[in-house]
Amino acid sequence: MGDPGLEEAIRAAGGITELARRIGISQPSVSNWSRIPAERVLSVEAATGVARAILRPDLYGEHFGRLDETEAARAREYAFLAMLLARAPDAAFLGQIAKLRGDTTPLGIAHTRLAQAADGASEAAIVREFFDLFVGVGRGELLPYGSYYQTGFLNERPLVRLRDDLRALGIERVETQSEPEDHAAILCEMMAGLIGGQFAVAVSRQRQIFKKHLAPWIGHFFADLAVAQAADFYRHVGTVGHLFIEIEIEGFALPE
Repeated sequence: MGDPGLEEAIRAAGGITELARRIGISQPSVSNWSRIPAERVLSVEAATGVARAILRPDLYGEHFGRLDETEAARAREYAFLAMLLARAPDAAFLGQIAKLRGDTTPLGIAHTRLAQAADGASEAAIVREFFDLFVGVGRGELLPYGSYYQTGFLNERPLVRLRDDLRALGIERVETQSEPEDHAAILCEMMAGLIGGQFAVAVSRQRQIFKKHLAPWIGHFFADLAVAQAADFYRHVGTVGHLFIEIEIEGFALPE
């Protein structure tokens, strides 16, 4: 009998091939899974809508259940941003985004506007937008890497320091990951894992990781995304990210 969480993810996605496509890896890689790898849980959750506690109850069933509403919301927001920054959303994911409902706070209003932008949006147009923003012919309009934002160059000292800290946390780079670890999507996914309980660390360690590896630059990146020339749908992603990171900075500045 197969793993229930993996089987549910495949069913929700509509097959192994579609699941692989949604999370941006090869079909044989998914076929070789006996269960969803820990480092892929958040991406699969965002791509399928299946809760992480179902996908990997051994990792999230107990830990995630202990989170209060605020912590759970933070973990979900980071996972959501990670998915949007890792690849262009497909039609199914756009449909999920269009159902978002925000409150009257600035972040809630930004969520509502993002949902409105997703409603009826063309998948092909957003794929092109994503390409122009982050890939491009030669390079995209924005380079979403910590090293670049902090030094003006890729693969510099900030990435080395990040890798040292990830090694200390027991977080390893997966073979199928082509981007360096200081990519904004990877850092958001890492924060989701730290908050959600995938990695057993104290809040003080979360604060240290955030202040060292995200706070110096990622808010600036989201602000740039919000006004990028190629951004239409993604300007709303930039606004959501910028507002959320401002809240995180204020929250981590509070005494423990």
